[in-house]
Amino acid sequence: MTQAAGYAAIAEHFRAQIRNGELRPGDRMPTLRQVMDQWEVSNATAVRAYAALKKDGLTSASTGAGTVVTDYGSDNIATRVRTHATTGAALATGETSAIVEVGIVGAEEAIAARLDVEPGSPVQVRRRIVTRGGFPVHYSSSYYPSYVVQAAPELAEPVSTGGSRELASERLGVAQSHVLEEVTSRLATEPEAAALGLTGQVIVTQTLRTVFLTDGRVVEVALKICSGSTVLKWSTPLTGEH
Repeated sequence: MTQAAGYAAIAEHFRAQIRNGELRPGDRMPTLRQVMDQWEVSNATAVRAYAALKKDGLTSASTGAGTVVTDYGSDNIATRVRTHATTGAALATGETSAIVEVGIVGAEEAIAARLDVEPGSPVQVRRRIVTRGGFPVHYSSSYYPSYVVQAAPELAEPVSTGGSRELASERLGVAQSHVLEEVTSRLATEPEAAALGLTGQVIVTQTLRTVFLTDGRVVEVALKICSGSTVLKWSTPLTGEH
């Protein structure tokens, strides 16, 4: 059956197949001719769809095998923002999120510095485990200043909002501007290892993420922990073209 569509719909179709495991790392992607025939599109449209997948780090060229699926890791915030804009949810196809803790905690020094509050100041935290195919992908703790929780009180409840930053941004009436992601490696704490199903002394990758609004305020500081073997992928434009 043919499905005439634009390049974005074709790319999203294959993203879903990669993320739900229908297409696995090392699998060969359909040829451009097959994509053109199935979707009734031009060669230029098929090429643009495949370019979008390559830009996301989901596929790569392989000598003698055409385009293949790469090892799929953990999405960065830019990919999740695009996913939310397309689907209304920040999670990729095949991912689930479980809220494991919601409450008020004293801000640790690193969190306090990025929220511009004194260490120990009370801040709202939401901790969640994101899984894909039944296996933990990452363990995240998101911290919110009081003005964000006042605007979006759902963040103080143990329920999924579908996109907490997007909800807070909408309620505040100020768009998200940019994000600073700081990546380090260290030994996992016992709670982190347990959440990710890891045993013994293991290395994890920590991404400390600060999301800014266009008015300069911080909407979220998040600490994402994943296995040290997880591939973290993001693409940054080096010119004015996007």
